[in-house]
Amino acid sequence: MSVSPGLLLRRAMVGVFALAAIWTPGGTATAAPPVGQEPGKESARLAFTQRYRALQHGGIVRAANASISCRAALGTCAGIRRGESLVTGTGGARAAVNGDLDMFYVDVDSDPNTYNSSRAEVRVPQGGKVSYARLYWGGNLKVGEQKPPKDNGRVLIAEPGGQYKELLADSVVGHRVAHGADAFQASADVTELVRDSGSGLYTVAQVNVAMGKSAAGAWGGWTLVVAYENAAEPLRHLVVWDGFDALGDRKGDGTLVRLAELKFPAGANGRAGLVAYNGDRGSAGDSLTVSAAGRTTALGDAANPLDDVLNSTIAGAVSERVPAYANTLGYDSDVFELGTALRRGGDQLAFRLVCHRDAAWAGALFVAVDARQ
Repeated sequence: MSVSPGLLLRRAMVGVFALAAIWTPGGTATAAPPVGQEPGKESARLAFTQRYRALQHGGIVRAANASISCRAALGTCAGIRRGESLVTGTGGARAAVNGDLDMFYVDVDSDPNTYNSSRAEVRVPQGGKVSYARLYWGGNLKVGEQKPPKDNGRVLIAEPGGQYKELLADSVVGHRVAHGADAFQASADVTELVRDSGSGLYTVAQVNVAMGKSAAGAWGGWTLVVAYENAAEPLRHLVVWDGFDALGDRKGDGTLVRLAELKFPAGANGRAGLVAYNGDRGSAGDSLTVSAAGRTTALGDAANPLDDVLNSTIAGAVSERVPAYANTLGYDSDVFELGTALRRGGDQLAFRLVCHRDAAWAGALFVAVDARQ
C-alpha cells in the first residue's frame, strides 16, 4: 500500500509533558495541548494524568496488537505464540518470555516499505457515534539492534479498507533505564479518522521497536482506545488516563490513579482497561486493584491471574486481531470487568498497579462505569 498524506497531527516533542485536563460536570473533556519541558529531555516517569472524560450514554471499546514476536524460524515459536510453555534443561516447563528469545517483527501487510505491521478490530456497537479516539504505541528501542529515538513519534495507520496515512504523535516520552532497556510510549488523537471510518480492522505499521535477543528482551505494540455515544446504552462515566510509569524500579507502591467525582450507584456495572509494557508471563507479583467505598478488589480473569496481570496478553472485550497470538511476549492490553468492586456504589475509584518482579511500564488506563441517575 502506498503512503498517502492526511491526518498529520502536531509534530512530536520528545520528553515529558504536563497535561492540563479540563472537565465540566455532565460534559466532555479532552486534555489541553501538552507543554514540553526542555526539548529532547528524557524522563524516567510521566505521571498519569486525565486525558479525556465524559458523562454520556455509551462506552469505550479498544483494538490492540503486538508489533514484535519470536522469530518464526525458531522451532518452538509457533507453540510459544499459542501460549505453550518452554521446556527447561532439567525437563521442567515454564512460561516463555521475550528475554529468552530471538525476536523479530510482526508484518502482516504486503507492503515492502514497512518492516512491521499488525491489525485489530474496532467494534463500535450499532448506533454508536465516536466521540473520542486515541492511538497509543510504544516498545523497547534497544535489543540486538538499537533503534533511533527520533522515529518514536511517527507511525503509519490505515483505516478499514484504506491506505496508510502518516500519524505524528502529540505526546512522546522515552528514557534509558536499568535492565538494558530503552523504553518509550507515544500517542496521538485519531478521533476524526475513526469517526469517519467506523468499525473494522485498523492496521498500524512502523512502530519503532527493536528486534534481536538480549536479557531485556524485545517488546512493543499499539492500542486504539475509542469512546462512543449511544442513546440506547446506560449513562456512563468514560475516562481515559495516560502516562509512562516505570514499575519495576519503584518501592512497591506502584502506580496510583484516582478518579474522583465519579458518582455511581450500588450494583453498577463497569469495565477498566490497561496498557502496559514488558510484563513477563509467569512472574508472580503483578496486581491491579480497584478501591471503592472503602473496599479494595483485585482484578483478574481467566486470561489474567490475580497475581500476574502483566502476563503478555490482549484479553477481555475480545475483537478480531491479525495475528492473534495468545502470548504477546511483553505487550499487555487488557479489559477487566469491575463486577463486585462497584457493589456498594460511591463517588470515586482508585486504581493501583503494582509490579514486584518485572521491569515493566504502565502506559494508559481507561474506565467506563455506570453513572448515578
